Amino acid sequence: MKIAIVYNRPAETGSENWQSSQDVLRQVEAVEQAMGELGIPHLALAFDRDLGKFLDGVRREKVDAIFNLCESVDEDARLAGHPAAVFELAGLPFTGSGSLALMLTTDKLLSKHQLKAAGLLTPDYLSYGGEDPATLSDLTLPAIIKPRFEDASIGIDQESVVRSRQELFEKLPVFYHQYGPLLVEQFIAGREFNISLFGYPAPRVLPPAEIDFSTFPRELHRIVGYRAKWDENAFEYHNTNRFFPANLPPDMASELRRVAAAVFDLFLLRDYGRIDVRMDEQGRIHVLEANANPCLSPDAGFVAAAEQDGMNYTDIVSGFVTFLSARSQP
Repeated sequence: MKIAIVYNRPAETGSENWQSSQDVLRQVEAVEQAMGELGIPHLALAFDRDLGKFLDGVRREKVDAIFNLCESVDEDARLAGHPAAVFELAGLPFTGSGSLALMLTTDKLLSKHQLKAAGLLTPDYLSYGGEDPATLSDLTLPAIIKPRFEDASIGIDQESVVRSRQELFEKLPVFYHQYGPLLVEQFIAGREFNISLFGYPAPRVLPPAEIDFSTFPRELHRIVGYRAKWDENAFEYHNTNRFFPANLPPDMASELRRVAAAVFDLFLLRDYGRIDVRMDEQGRIHVLEANANPCLSPDAGFVAAAEQDGMNYTDIVSGFVTFLSARSQP
């Protein structure tokens, strides 16, 4: 089976949000190295709006299956599910979630509606589309402003958290001008966990990771924003380490696994995923978002959770190839 590692063409160095965009190249390199170790025929193919060129390359190279690393199309996060839709239409087996799951999880507002309808606890929220902020319904403050469609914490940082209606009204038009439609979400200040899942046809829940905010000064909100993920010169980058708590109470660990599995199923995720949650003062678990096809960089959260479960990077890639093989059978 010859596999094409397909990735979105990233932004140029120095352009807006280039650090998060170019991370896909690290993922390509890591997957290529693992496939080389496994002896699997492979090549890397960039995906953009020139579908004819991409499909010509697939046919010319006699590609049998796709390892999907596309996170957007030409930096438009709203198109995150479109490459998967092309693979589906072309009849090509591919890793990760299908186009519908990617579309639902990329749209934070649709995700919220789905979670609420399914009876899963999620922070209260409002949507904002450029109207007069004064017409919005009340929302318990503090709240956090998030771009409706962006990924990788783009548009989310310390400035995103608001504590008063006046601050909210002042910031909404500014954020809207920069990022388009917004989600305003009640800010849950408690413990934050990331729960990864891996497997096909049924996933297993990997050890939950917690974010360590213990060194944050009081004036900083405890969030994993863009600077925490991508700005190596930022305080947050060096002080939002993940760890895998070994002493979680059994009922808490069980509830984290239950919620993560329910969210994975709700959004039709496949092969792998990462569910981000926060715990309030009463110990209730609030779902922040479902990450279909989370980052596969060697230092990413999903990879760290898999390593806690006894897998190395080559094992992970081998697992994906096994899933592809299962779906390639007539």
